[in-house]
This record gives sequence, C-alpha cells and structure tokens, in this order.
Amino acid sequence: MNLLGQPLRVGQHVHSDVHEVTQKTVDFYLETLADQHPYYSGGANSELDLPIAPPLLYHSEVYRHPERWYLKRLVGNLHAQQEWFLFAPLRVGTRVRTRSTLADRYRKRGREYLVNEVDYEDEEGRLLLRGRTHQSFLIDDPESEAGFVVDRGSAREKPRREVGAGSGPELMPVELKVDRTLCWRFSGPERNYHTDLEQARKFGFPEIVVQGMLSTCLLSQLMANGFGEGWFAGGRMDVKLTNVLWAGETVRARGKLREEIELGSQRRHLLEVWVEKTNAAHTLVAVGSASALTRDRS
Repeated sequence: MNLLGQPLRVGQHVHSDVHEVTQKTVDFYLETLADQHPYYSGGANSELDLPIAPPLLYHSEVYRHPERWYLKRLVGNLHAQQEWFLFAPLRVGTRVRTRSTLADRYRKRGREYLVNEVDYEDEEGRLLLRGRTHQSFLIDDPESEAGFVVDRGSAREKPRREVGAGSGPELMPVELKVDRTLCWRFSGPERNYHTDLEQARKFGFPEIVVQGMLSTCLLSQLMANGFGEGWFAGGRMDVKLTNVLWAGETVRARGKLREEIELGSQRRHLLEVWVEKTNAAHTLVAVGSASALTRDRS
C-alpha cells in the first residue's frame, strides 16, 4: 500500500507534468551548484544548438508525489541508488514533459526496494533523459523511532571502500561546500529535513540531511566538464548512495577513466566515479560508474 492506502503495482503510472525550461530556472540551478559550463551560456564551440540547459535541471521530479508510490513504512526509508540515461539536451525556451512509472520492486538484504522511472520528453515526444530512482524501505516496522524518515543507524558513516586505485587519467574534480542556504535552494522551498534544521532535529538528526540527488548533480557536472556533448547526448550514470552528507560539509566529485570502447564512429568512455567528503577520512557519499559517448572527428 502507498501512503494513500492504495495498492502498488509494477508498471503503474505515478504522475505526469509539463515544465517550461526558463532561463530563470537554469540560472538558479547554476548559481546553486556554482556550475559555469560554457554550454549553458552559448560560449563554446559545439555541434549542439547552444545554449542548452543542465541535464539534471529537474533532478527531483521523482519526488513530486511520494504519497503515490512510497510504502507506508516510512521509518528508515533511503534513497539507495540512482541511474541516469542522457539521450539529448534540454533546451531553454522549450517544454519538457515528464512521466513517472513504478518500474520495479524487489527485496535485498532485509529491505524492500521500489524503482521509480521518470522519462523526460520534448514536445515532439523525443526522449531526452531517463532517471531510475531506487528507494529502499525496511521490510518490518521497528517498534521504536516511529515517524523517522531515515533511521539513526543509517546516519553512521560506513568504512570507506577502495576507489580510485590503479592507473588511468582522472577528471578535474568538482568541489562544493554544502551550507544551509544551498540546501534550501536545492531541495526547497518546503520545510523538511533536507532544508530546515528544526525539521531535521524532529527526526533526531543534529543537522540538515543533504538530499542524495545533490551528489548525482555534482557527478553530472564532473562529466559535463570532462566530455561536453559526449555527456549531454549519450551519457550514463549508475551510483549508490553510501553515507549521509550533512549541511556544512564540503564534498568533492571525482572520476577516473577505466576503459574506452570503440563503437563504430563513436567511443564509449567508462569511468569509476565517486563523491567524497573533504574530511580526514575522505568519507564516501556516493560511488559507482558513469560513461560518455564521443564521436570520432577524424
């Protein structure tokens, strides 16, 4: 059952919407993330029709109606994994139609996962972007801490796994200090535990919990800086969110090339990507893979 008491079925429609891609919306996003890629201002040489909009401009479309697809077991629910598939750029001055579908449901290691797939299309029906959000829920309701959206245990930092080892060139990192104002700009304007300290403390947290989508946006920025149109048209990302990020912390998005595959006149660049805190332990916030598809210009 969802939060409205209705049954959930894989394949069911969750919601649709239409968004006007305005310069104001783009500027707000770019200022929030300190993103200055020239493709967004038209100040670059490209075969794309510039300027374009950041691909993850509507990163949280999946969360517009959680009451329609979230399980009633809100205690301990987590954004566990995020996938992005980029097919064509978003453009300022156009409309983007979104369609959210409950795409999958599975169980793993004592948790139940719902996968919400959001398609982003232009006015002609061309697929621009697809996001797949894996949201995990506890299978059994705990008797204590009722009402917590994220359980306390999930907030304890997990040991850092090995990333970035071995040879291979590394992309120029993207670093960002995530203060409370940035949290409000990214996850607001509603008051919730991603934007408001009082709300966070109601759920037992000492500080605002930064939304997991922020890490994927920083990784998208990293890939855009490294590959340009190879990211905007053909990019892929699949990352797991591994530790809680608190307001006031600084993070760094990084990527290291692992393999290149020739695909006719195109080349797929496969990278290991991760987001780490700048603390002494370099705690991992997100880790996974991303790739870009470039064309042979010879």
